[in-house]
Amino acid sequence: MAAHLEDFIEATHAAHRRSGDGATSEPRILNRELSWLDFNARVLSMADRPDVPMLERAKFLAIFSQNLDEFFQVRVAGLKDQEAAGPGHAAPDGRSPSEQLSEIRAQVEELVEHQTRIFLEEVAPGLADAGIRFSDWGRLDDEDRSFLVDQFERQIFPVLTPLAVDPGHPFPYISNLSLNLAVMVRDPDTRERRFARVKVPDLLPRFVVLPDGETYVPLEQVIAQRLGALFPGMEVESAHAFRVTRNADLTLEEEEADDLLAAVEIELRRRRFGRAVRLEVNQGIDEEILTLLGRELDLELGDLYLAEAPIDLGGLWGVYGLPRPDLKDPPWQSVTPPRLATLDDEKPDVFARIREGDILVHHPYDSFTTSVTAFIRQAASDPKVLAIKQTLYRTSADSPIVAALIRAAEHGKQVAALVELKARFDEKANVAWARALEEAGVHVVYGLVGLKTHSKTSLVVRQEDDGLRRYCHVGTGNYNEATARLYEDFGLLTCDPQIGA
Repeated sequence: MAAHLEDFIEATHAAHRRSGDGATSEPRILNRELSWLDFNARVLSMADRPDVPMLERAKFLAIFSQNLDEFFQVRVAGLKDQEAAGPGHAAPDGRSPSEQLSEIRAQVEELVEHQTRIFLEEVAPGLADAGIRFSDWGRLDDEDRSFLVDQFERQIFPVLTPLAVDPGHPFPYISNLSLNLAVMVRDPDTRERRFARVKVPDLLPRFVVLPDGETYVPLEQVIAQRLGALFPGMEVESAHAFRVTRNADLTLEEEEADDLLAAVEIELRRRRFGRAVRLEVNQGIDEEILTLLGRELDLELGDLYLAEAPIDLGGLWGVYGLPRPDLKDPPWQSVTPPRLATLDDEKPDVFARIREGDILVHHPYDSFTTSVTAFIRQAASDPKVLAIKQTLYRTSADSPIVAALIRAAEHGKQVAALVELKARFDEKANVAWARALEEAGVHVVYGLVGLKTHSKTSLVVRQEDDGLRRYCHVGTGNYNEATARLYEDFGLLTCDPQIGA
């Protein structure tokens, strides 16, 4: 393993530059999957920087973990499908699916080792110095253990459902990205041993917080210490945490679908039953249990990843939510673009400002709310606006943009929305928005067969004294107020006839 993450990133770049004759040169084509891992390595490098505040470093560890989950659900799952289909699926750079999977495993193992080092040797101790401690059951005093027992009985035990495996009860289905305990129990009378699975409820926080508000214990450890309550009369021999990742990509036969919305809904229901592609376990797991999991999940040794740190560090988002501004970057307050600013609290006439000249906005520095959202909101309420046409790829849970479109339709305006139902992992939300828009009278379309519509554009048609004028917004970022406060994007507000034609 490279001693430092920077060395690993440079080494992978050098590997990508190899040519067919063994010399190094800039490649004409980069491998899509390996270059994505390079990207996630750069995310992880933010957690490795001493100049980044400690909770921000924890945040980047969480982002890295969640990015990797999505990578396995989509990219690795796709390569496994290609590998199963046989020859003829080489990537543009010449690598076969098997070669890509082999290189992916090597890089992921090294990246996860770096993530573990950063968490255990830097972030966890650094947070402990600041009063935020990650602990385990063995290091707790009697008072803290008593508190956790009480929490277990009141908040955790009622939502647990242990499932044992025997001739009358087959191996249970393990849902995607769920954290579980693999438990081996023994009947003290018959000495018969039995495997059981306890799902760690995802509706509960990943870490249990002690009364001091700053000490965190992994939820699975609390459950593991109280397994006797779940298996009364049985001896608990062992318990090990594990997590399964499944193929979560949608398989749509768009040309054969009579109703794309219904087809997406069907595929969303099927998604939870996708093939397993990764098994994460803690180090020290019994070989017997590991063999059982591999067999029942139809996974090979190359799909197994051993974790020294707690499984699923995406749960660090809960820690990041602590009100500790001293451990975070200073909050950034977006500003209203000068052309849209007013001297008092009155709302500007966005259309009048656009007529004076194009307005270029740069998010998150320029406020999305007082520029793009204000543009759509004014269009929805302006009696001179006749029509609004909008693309929607990803939007926020309580989207003011969608609310404005619904309000515009209710006011009798012609509103059309292109909702991309195939926006990965936002399919369910977009199906719900599509139905809400249709119920309000918005004309909803779902894009082009075989393609994803990734554009971010709005068109407003307004009746003015000299005739109809078209106002447009063309942007690089989603119509999502939450991500617009984080991601860097550009947008153009214009009434240029050539753009609005």
